[in-house]
Amino acid sequence: MASAWQEAVITAVAAETPRVKRFTVRPDAPFRFRAGQHVDVRLTAPDGYQAQRSYSVASAPGDEAGFDLMIERLDDGEVSGFFADIAAVGDRIELRGPIGAFTWEAGQGGPLLLVGGGSGVVPLLSMLRHRAAAAPTVPALLVYSARIPEEVIARDELLRRDAEEPAFRLMLTLTRIPGGRRLDAARMAEALAHLGMPARSFVCGSNPFVSAVSDLLVDAGVAPATIRTERFGG
Repeated sequence: MASAWQEAVITAVAAETPRVKRFTVRPDAPFRFRAGQHVDVRLTAPDGYQAQRSYSVASAPGDEAGFDLMIERLDDGEVSGFFADIAAVGDRIELRGPIGAFTWEAGQGGPLLLVGGGSGVVPLLSMLRHRAAAAPTVPALLVYSARIPEEVIARDELLRRDAEEPAFRLMLTLTRIPGGRRLDAARMAEALAHLGMPARSFVCGSNPFVSAVSDLLVDAGVAPATIRTERFGG
């Protein structure tokens, strides 16, 4: 049974990358979620026309001030176009959730392997923030594939965590720079050599990305039952 729609107010807006904005939203009613879940966002035009899309929550659970959505501008996207060009602090939107079983909680432990492609890093960022707050000794490694450095979501935060958190490592794979390459078996072997065999792996991105990474993990000996996936369109 789907949860009811409720209103939320946008309390902050910031540019995250050239195509992604961070929106902090505060629901009118108490809203509890687990790291990795998403919400449905619905917009209603003056003539009654409605459009809705799903967006992962980037924040760690438990912040009463609200939570962050990272929304990427998509060509011809009705909802993303509104957020890219119109949405401002004080605007009200409707949301429903939380939704999804693509989740990690501190009590589940690790080692934890996270693999994200593009904006697929957003639910993984929620997991990393939750881990840092609730279980910072759990070993975790994020393999993040992006095209260029400027498109890395939460780049400064991830680099800081890599430098300051002993049990966390970031491995960036950039595909559109000189000498860049796609995530391949050698890169995955490097990640596993550092982390060890993960107790849980979470993979999020486009359909082709998730399929390719899942195959790489299985070929590297990761048990399929420990791999969880979340697929975005495209």
